Amino acid sequence: MKIKHFTFFIALWLSCTNLFAQELLTLQEAVAIALRNNYDIKLIKNEAVIAQNNSNLGNAGILPVAVGNFSTGGSRQNTVQTQASGVERVTDGARSTNMNYGVGLDWTVFDGFRMFATLERLKTLEQQGQVNAKAQILTTISDVVATYYNVVKQQKLVLAYDSAIDVSALRLKIANNKLEIGRGSKLDVLAAKVDYNTDTSAYLQEKNLMATYMVNLNQLMARDVTLKFSVPDEINIDNKLDFTTLAGQMQLLNPDLRNAMLNKKIADLNLKEIKGDRYPRIALNSGYEFSRSTSPTGFNTQFRANGLTYGLTASVNIFNGFLQRQNERNAKILINSSELSLEKVKQDLNAQLTTAYQNYITFLDLVELEDRNVEIAKQNLDITLEKYRLGSIAPLELREAQRNAIDASNRYVEIKYQAKLAEVTLKEISGTLNVQ
Repeated sequence: MKIKHFTFFIALWLSCTNLFAQELLTLQEAVAIALRNNYDIKLIKNEAVIAQNNSNLGNAGILPVAVGNFSTGGSRQNTVQTQASGVERVTDGARSTNMNYGVGLDWTVFDGFRMFATLERLKTLEQQGQVNAKAQILTTISDVVATYYNVVKQQKLVLAYDSAIDVSALRLKIANNKLEIGRGSKLDVLAAKVDYNTDTSAYLQEKNLMATYMVNLNQLMARDVTLKFSVPDEINIDNKLDFTTLAGQMQLLNPDLRNAMLNKKIADLNLKEIKGDRYPRIALNSGYEFSRSTSPTGFNTQFRANGLTYGLTASVNIFNGFLQRQNERNAKILINSSELSLEKVKQDLNAQLTTAYQNYITFLDLVELEDRNVEIAKQNLDITLEKYRLGSIAPLELREAQRNAIDASNRYVEIKYQAKLAEVTLKEISGTLNVQ
């Protein structure tokens, strides 16, 4: 049995050595890789580039439109022409041809200021594309940070359960020694063996969870999900966040709030575009054309012309079945909806910020409490282990102290992780989440 235990400890030691000899991945590196590779960021950036490309004078209808055209054709016919004198003129296979080409220029010089509203709307959509890109970047950073510290948490839990195995192994060794010298019982050895196996099982499960979270982090970084790495085992928390400062930053920087404001502006501009249909539409047109035709049966057998054309057109909507009034009413309803959405976003964000800040303050207090509790549990375990070694307490008391130490350590790690998540949430809501 001793050889088996020794072999297991060697394998366990080699496993831990391989784990922590892997690439050390810092949070800054993880975020940088994600920002460079993440597919969602690439997709939203493509949409932002499209919105930027669409924001131009041509799409707004401000620039003139020049069109080149060319046409040609012909016919072959058998004709019978009867003149006034009664003479018939018969032509078999008379071939006629025609050809036209030129360039035309159309320019709308006034459309009730609709084109200017359209241009401003396109620029607003460009801004919205940039805001959406920033929102996706913030979301990705938040996901990476949360997953990264989940790996850190699991790594610390693996070490905690590894320490629990050490205590259980020592207990098993003491129980065996007592049995060999006749001061112990087989029951104590079996109970120690069961607890040892239980701790080993918990260790392997935590190690498997850590591997799963590493896959999740690799997925967020859009790299090979099988890559192995280790992370620093510290969870550093910014404990100096101020609610008033965060609320002010949220009003200026939060992407969701800025997006709602831009939607309100787009709705206003949409109404301006629709109202433009009430005004006259004035356009200039000009062009240069060349035409040539032949007709052996016509009055002129050949015709050719070329020259400049120009003109001005004006039109005004007098009545279109009350659609103009209907469209304006609907546009005003959309403006009202955008105002309601803006107020709802503000309220939701204020609620999220308030809740997150309350969680943040609570978790900071709990971190201090659980930190002291871990020290107490460790001291209790050390004292209990020494008493067990001297034979002054029962194995169950040692197991209870061991469980208390493990639970205290687990709570401390979990509370620190939750405090970090609360900090990340606050910075994401305020639009200030950044990893230097």
